[in-house]
Amino acid sequence: MPLVCVCSPKGGVGKTTLAANLAYTLARSGSKVLAIDFDVQNALRLHFGVPLSDGRGFVAKSAESPDWSQSILTTGGNIFVMPYGEVTEEQRVVFEDNLTKDPNFLARGLHTVLNYPGLVIVADFPPGPGPALKAMRDLADLHLVVMLADTASLSLLPQIENDRLIGGALNQRTGHYFVINQSDSRRHISRDVTAFMEQRLGDKLLGVINRDESVAEANASQQAIYDFSPVSAAAFDIELVSKRVAALLDIKVGGGEMHAPIRSR
Repeated sequence: MPLVCVCSPKGGVGKTTLAANLAYTLARSGSKVLAIDFDVQNALRLHFGVPLSDGRGFVAKSAESPDWSQSILTTGGNIFVMPYGEVTEEQRVVFEDNLTKDPNFLARGLHTVLNYPGLVIVADFPPGPGPALKAMRDLADLHLVVMLADTASLSLLPQIENDRLIGGALNQRTGHYFVINQSDSRRHISRDVTAFMEQRLGDKLLGVINRDESVAEANASQQAIYDFSPVSAAAFDIELVSKRVAALLDIKVGGGEMHAPIRSR
Protein backbone atom coordinates (compact mmCIF):
# COMPACT_ATOMS: atom_id res chain seq x y z
CA MET A 1 0.00 0.00 0.00
CA PRO A 2 2.23 2.89 -1.14
CA LEU A 3 0.90 6.23 0.13
CA VAL A 4 2.08 9.35 -1.71
CA CYS A 5 1.34 12.75 -0.16
CA VAL A 6 1.27 15.80 -2.42
CA CYS A 7 1.91 19.01 -0.49
CA SER A 8 3.44 22.49 -0.67
CA PRO A 9 4.43 25.27 1.72
CA LYS A 10 2.38 27.73 -0.37
CA GLY A 11 -0.83 27.79 -2.38
CA GLY A 12 -1.37 28.38 -6.07
CA VAL A 13 1.36 25.99 -7.23
CA GLY A 14 -0.85 23.51 -9.11
CA LYS A 15 -0.62 20.92 -6.34
CA THR A 16 -4.12 19.47 -6.76
CA THR A 17 -3.76 19.28 -10.53
CA LEU A 18 -0.49 17.40 -10.14
CA ALA A 19 -2.02 15.02 -7.57
CA ALA A 20 -4.89 14.22 -9.93
CA ASN A 21 -2.65 13.68 -12.96
CA LEU A 22 -0.24 11.58 -10.90
CA ALA A 23 -3.17 9.36 -9.94
CA TYR A 24 -4.27 9.13 -13.57
CA THR A 25 -0.79 8.26 -14.79
CA LEU A 26 -0.22 5.57 -12.15
CA ALA A 27 -3.62 4.10 -13.01
CA ARG A 28 -2.71 4.02 -16.70
CA SER A 29 0.23 1.80 -15.80
CA GLY A 30 -2.15 -0.76 -14.30
CA SER A 31 -2.22 0.18 -10.61
CA LYS A 32 -5.43 0.57 -8.63
CA VAL A 33 -5.30 4.16 -7.36
CA LEU A 34 -7.27 5.93 -4.65
CA ALA A 35 -7.11 9.74 -4.62
CA ILE A 36 -7.89 11.27 -1.21
CA ASP A 37 -8.60 14.97 -0.67
CA PHE A 38 -7.60 16.53 2.66
CA ASP A 39 -8.20 20.09 1.43
CA VAL A 40 -11.39 21.86 2.56
CA GLN A 41 -11.66 23.40 -0.93
CA ASN A 42 -12.84 19.94 -2.03
CA ALA A 43 -11.50 20.46 -5.56
CA LEU A 44 -9.71 17.15 -6.23
CA ARG A 45 -12.98 15.37 -7.09
CA LEU A 46 -13.59 17.75 -10.01
CA HIS A 47 -10.53 16.36 -11.81
CA PHE A 48 -12.20 12.93 -11.87
CA GLY A 49 -15.58 13.95 -13.26
CA VAL A 50 -17.46 14.13 -9.96
CA PRO A 51 -20.19 16.75 -10.46
CA LEU A 52 -19.91 20.07 -8.69
CA SER A 53 -23.32 19.39 -7.14
CA ASP A 54 -22.12 16.18 -5.48
CA GLY A 55 -21.14 17.22 -1.97
CA ARG A 56 -20.43 13.78 -0.53
CA GLY A 57 -17.19 13.25 1.34
CA PHE A 58 -15.47 11.57 4.25
CA VAL A 59 -15.00 14.50 6.64
CA ALA A 60 -18.66 14.83 7.64
CA LYS A 61 -18.96 11.02 7.79
CA SER A 62 -15.89 10.74 10.04
CA ALA A 63 -18.00 11.86 13.00
CA GLU A 64 -20.42 8.99 12.39
CA SER A 65 -18.17 6.09 11.37
CA PRO A 66 -14.55 5.12 12.05
CA ASP A 67 -14.31 3.63 8.54
CA TRP A 68 -13.94 6.40 5.96
CA SER A 69 -13.84 3.99 3.01
CA GLN A 70 -17.64 4.16 2.80
CA SER A 71 -17.15 7.60 1.23
CA ILE A 72 -15.14 6.28 -1.73
CA LEU A 73 -16.64 7.10 -5.12
CA THR A 74 -16.03 5.21 -8.35
CA THR A 75 -14.80 7.23 -11.32
CA GLY A 76 -14.18 4.53 -13.90
CA GLY A 77 -11.13 2.49 -14.77
CA ASN A 78 -8.56 1.94 -12.07
CA ILE A 79 -9.22 5.20 -10.17
CA PHE A 80 -11.31 5.83 -7.08
CA VAL A 81 -11.70 9.09 -5.20
CA MET A 82 -12.47 9.95 -1.59
CA PRO A 83 -13.56 13.60 -1.55
CA TYR A 84 -13.26 15.92 1.42
CA GLY A 85 -16.91 16.79 0.92
CA GLU A 86 -18.95 19.90 1.55
CA VAL A 87 -18.88 20.58 5.28
CA THR A 88 -19.88 23.26 7.73
CA GLU A 89 -17.26 25.25 9.58
CA GLU A 90 -18.14 23.34 12.74
CA GLN A 91 -17.56 19.99 11.00
CA ARG A 92 -14.19 21.17 9.69
CA VAL A 93 -13.10 22.32 13.14
CA VAL A 94 -14.17 19.04 14.76
CA PHE A 95 -12.32 17.02 12.11
CA GLU A 96 -9.10 18.99 12.49
CA ASP A 97 -9.40 18.87 16.28
CA ASN A 98 -9.63 15.07 16.12
CA LEU A 99 -6.57 14.95 13.86
CA THR A 100 -4.63 17.05 16.34
CA LYS A 101 -5.69 15.39 19.60
CA ASP A 102 -6.18 11.73 18.66
CA PRO A 103 -2.96 10.13 17.34
CA ASN A 104 -4.91 7.14 16.00
CA PHE A 105 -7.77 9.04 14.38
CA LEU A 106 -6.25 9.06 10.90
CA ALA A 107 -5.09 5.44 11.03
CA ARG A 108 -8.54 4.25 12.11
CA GLY A 109 -10.29 6.17 9.39
CA LEU A 110 -7.98 4.86 6.67
CA HIS A 111 -7.55 1.35 8.08
CA THR A 112 -9.51 -0.40 5.32
CA VAL A 113 -7.74 1.28 2.41
CA LEU A 114 -4.31 1.15 4.06
CA ASN A 115 -4.61 -2.61 4.20
CA TYR A 116 -5.98 -3.16 0.70
CA PRO A 117 -3.41 -5.20 -1.27
CA GLY A 118 -1.83 -3.46 -4.23
CA LEU A 119 -3.71 -0.19 -3.81
CA VAL A 120 -1.74 3.02 -4.44
CA ILE A 121 -2.99 6.06 -2.51
CA VAL A 122 -2.36 9.62 -3.66
CA ALA A 123 -3.36 12.16 -1.00
CA ASP A 124 -3.70 15.89 -1.67
CA PHE A 125 -3.18 18.35 1.20
CA PRO A 126 -3.90 22.04 1.67
CA PRO A 127 -0.87 24.34 1.51
CA GLY A 128 1.20 24.85 4.62
CA PRO A 129 1.55 22.84 7.85
CA GLY A 130 -2.04 21.76 8.45
CA PRO A 131 -3.15 19.14 11.01
CA ALA A 132 -3.76 16.49 8.34
CA LEU A 133 -0.23 16.83 6.99
CA LYS A 134 1.20 16.50 10.50
CA ALA A 135 -1.03 13.53 11.34
CA MET A 136 0.04 11.72 8.16
CA ARG A 137 3.73 11.60 9.12
CA ASP A 138 3.66 8.04 10.48
CA LEU A 139 1.54 6.61 7.64
CA ALA A 140 3.04 8.18 4.54
CA ASP A 141 5.66 6.51 2.35
CA LEU A 142 6.68 9.56 0.33
CA HIS A 143 5.94 13.27 0.19
CA LEU A 144 5.98 15.07 -3.13
CA VAL A 145 6.56 18.78 -2.53
CA VAL A 146 5.32 21.01 -5.35
CA MET A 147 7.08 24.33 -5.96
CA LEU A 148 6.84 26.95 -8.68
CA ALA A 149 9.80 28.24 -10.64
CA ASP A 150 9.55 31.63 -8.95
CA THR A 151 11.23 33.59 -6.18
CA ALA A 152 8.36 33.04 -3.71
CA SER A 153 8.81 29.27 -3.84
CA LEU A 154 12.57 29.66 -3.75
CA SER A 155 12.33 31.66 -0.52
CA LEU A 156 10.35 28.82 1.11
CA LEU A 157 12.73 26.07 0.06
CA PRO A 158 14.69 26.13 3.37
CA GLN A 159 11.45 25.33 5.23
CA ILE A 160 11.36 21.93 3.57
CA GLU A 161 15.10 21.31 3.46
CA ASN A 162 15.44 21.99 7.20
CA ASP A 163 12.30 20.05 8.24
CA ARG A 164 10.54 23.19 9.44
CA LEU A 165 7.23 22.79 7.60
CA ILE A 166 5.70 20.52 10.27
CA GLY A 167 8.46 20.69 12.86
CA GLY A 168 10.22 17.52 11.73
CA ALA A 169 10.61 15.11 8.83
CA LEU A 170 7.52 14.80 6.65
CA ASN A 171 7.77 11.00 6.90
CA GLN A 172 10.18 8.41 8.23
CA ARG A 173 10.15 6.12 5.19
CA THR A 174 11.20 7.19 1.70
CA GLY A 175 11.39 10.87 2.61
CA HIS A 176 10.38 13.89 0.54
CA TYR A 177 11.10 14.86 -3.05
CA PHE A 178 10.38 17.93 -5.14
CA VAL A 179 8.62 18.80 -8.37
CA ILE A 180 9.01 22.18 -10.03
CA ASN A 181 5.74 23.10 -11.70
CA GLN A 182 4.93 25.57 -14.48
CA SER A 183 8.53 26.26 -15.45
CA ASP A 184 8.46 28.79 -18.30
CA SER A 185 11.52 28.90 -20.53
CA ARG A 186 10.28 32.19 -22.05
CA ARG A 187 10.75 34.03 -18.76
CA HIS A 188 14.23 34.88 -17.54
CA ILE A 189 13.43 34.55 -13.82
CA SER A 190 11.70 31.20 -14.34
CA ARG A 191 14.71 29.83 -16.21
CA ASP A 192 17.10 31.05 -13.50
CA VAL A 193 15.06 29.67 -10.61
CA THR A 194 14.62 26.33 -12.37
CA ALA A 195 18.36 26.04 -13.02
CA PHE A 196 19.16 26.99 -9.41
CA MET A 197 16.72 24.44 -7.98
CA GLU A 198 17.98 21.72 -10.30
CA GLN A 199 21.51 22.28 -9.05
CA ARG A 200 20.55 22.65 -5.39
CA LEU A 201 18.10 19.75 -5.13
CA GLY A 202 19.98 17.20 -7.22
CA ASP A 203 18.43 13.73 -6.90
CA LYS A 204 15.71 15.15 -4.64
CA LEU A 205 14.15 16.77 -7.71
CA LEU A 206 11.91 14.26 -9.46
CA GLY A 207 11.04 16.46 -12.37
CA VAL A 208 10.32 19.83 -13.93
CA ILE A 209 6.86 20.33 -15.46
CA ASN A 210 6.84 22.90 -18.22
CA ARG A 211 4.16 25.57 -18.34
CA ASP A 212 1.53 24.28 -20.75
CA GLU A 213 -1.82 25.89 -21.58
CA SER A 214 -3.32 22.48 -22.29
CA VAL A 215 -3.26 21.75 -18.53
CA ALA A 216 -5.85 24.46 -17.83
CA GLU A 217 -7.93 23.27 -20.79
CA ALA A 218 -7.78 19.68 -19.52
CA ASN A 219 -8.88 20.86 -16.07
CA ALA A 220 -11.82 22.75 -17.55
CA SER A 221 -12.96 19.59 -19.33
CA GLN A 222 -12.38 17.42 -16.22
CA GLN A 223 -9.86 15.27 -18.06
CA ALA A 224 -6.37 14.06 -17.33
CA ILE A 225 -3.71 15.90 -19.30
CA TYR A 226 -2.67 12.65 -20.98
CA ASP A 227 -6.21 12.01 -22.22
CA PHE A 228 -6.72 15.61 -23.30
CA SER A 229 -3.35 16.19 -24.96
CA PRO A 230 -1.10 13.11 -24.83
CA VAL A 231 1.63 14.73 -26.92
CA SER A 232 1.85 17.87 -24.77
CA ALA A 233 4.98 18.80 -22.83
CA ALA A 234 3.09 18.62 -19.54
CA ALA A 235 1.85 15.09 -20.26
CA PHE A 236 5.42 13.94 -20.93
CA ASP A 237 6.75 15.69 -17.80
CA ILE A 238 4.07 14.32 -15.47
CA GLU A 239 4.48 10.80 -16.81
CA LEU A 240 8.21 11.00 -16.10
CA VAL A 241 7.52 12.14 -12.53
CA SER A 242 5.08 9.27 -12.01
CA LYS A 243 7.61 6.74 -13.25
CA ARG A 244 10.19 8.05 -10.80
CA VAL A 245 7.65 7.91 -7.95
CA ALA A 246 6.79 4.33 -8.91
CA ALA A 247 10.47 3.39 -8.97
CA LEU A 248 11.13 4.93 -5.55
CA LEU A 249 8.22 3.04 -4.00
CA ASP A 250 8.64 -0.15 -6.04
CA ILE A 251 5.03 0.11 -7.15
CA LYS A 252 3.94 -3.02 -8.96
CA VAL A 253 1.65 -2.42 -11.92
CA GLY A 254 -1.30 -4.52 -12.91
CA GLY A 255 -3.13 -5.03 -9.60
CA GLY A 256 -6.21 -7.20 -9.22
CA GLU A 257 -9.84 -6.15 -9.30
CA MET A 258 -10.93 -3.86 -6.49
CA HIS A 259 -14.25 -4.75 -4.93
CA ALA A 260 -15.98 -3.56 -1.75
CA PRO A 261 -15.95 -1.14 -0.08
CA ILE A 262 -16.85 1.05 -3.06
CA ARG A 263 -19.85 3.32 -3.51
CA SER A 264 -21.09 3.81 -7.03
CA ARG A 265 -21.42 7.36 -8.15
